Amino acid sequence: PERVDPGNKMYQIHNTPKVVGGVSAACLELAQLLYGKIVQTIFPVSSVEVAEMTKLLENTYRAVNIGLVNEMALMCDRLGINIWEVIEAAKTKPFGFMPFYPGPGIGGHCIPLDPHYLAWKVRSFNLEPRFIELADAINSRMPEFVISKVAHLLNVNLSKALSASRVFVMGIAYKRDTNDCRESPATYIIEKLVCENKATVFYHDPYCPRANFSFGELESVALESLPKADICLILTDHSTVDYKTIAKNYKLILDTRNVFRGLKQPQLFYL
Repeated sequence: PERVDPGNKMYQIHNTPKVVGGVSAACLELAQLLYGKIVQTIFPVSSVEVAEMTKLLENTYRAVNIGLVNEMALMCDRLGINIWEVIEAAKTKPFGFMPFYPGPGIGGHCIPLDPHYLAWKVRSFNLEPRFIELADAINSRMPEFVISKVAHLLNVNLSKALSASRVFVMGIAYKRDTNDCRESPATYIIEKLVCENKATVFYHDPYCPRANFSFGELESVALESLPKADICLILTDHSTVDYKTIAKNYKLILDTRNVFRGLKQPQLFYL
């Protein structure tokens, strides 16, 4: 199965262990010979079914754990607790905890889709994939939560409705340092802001110079000429962006990726 992490500078194809299964012993041997030319570590398994289920477990594990931490983020929002600080504190435990991080939703061509393949299959055996369904429900809720939080911040701080507001979106790729917008929560959020809430939206993304929406095409604005906006909504935490400049130029900022690492300013709000 495929193991690719776009934007990951440490793990590329050659140094990510490759799980290999074969229909027969001869197929398995040939697959190992092929991948052994380009991948440092090969991990053979007994069948293609085991190899396929490995991929589904990996991506379902990620989707479910992101769902858990997204639900924790929703709880912390209501309780007035910084979820990012909670995660940093929990990370100090040297055993029994692995950090996952909340966000505006999940995206890409694997995590939002692969668990549903597994769920579809096991339903044919009269099994209910409850964790998968719950995680999907929570993760799918996050874009709407972000939109509602933007509307709330504009109303409380500026006495403005979304329909009368200008929103600057920072990042539309589904994850940091990649140009992949497939299933990106940012594209869904922009669609909703423009089409349903009648907001005026601009975006900047160093990896995605233009993007198509149902209402037309948008082009990335230059960060050097920041657009005048009522709120800056950070949806993708690209490492090449100068966030200090953003912090100085906007009266309201909603940071859904913790790019400001707990910085406390009157105009700065976190997921």
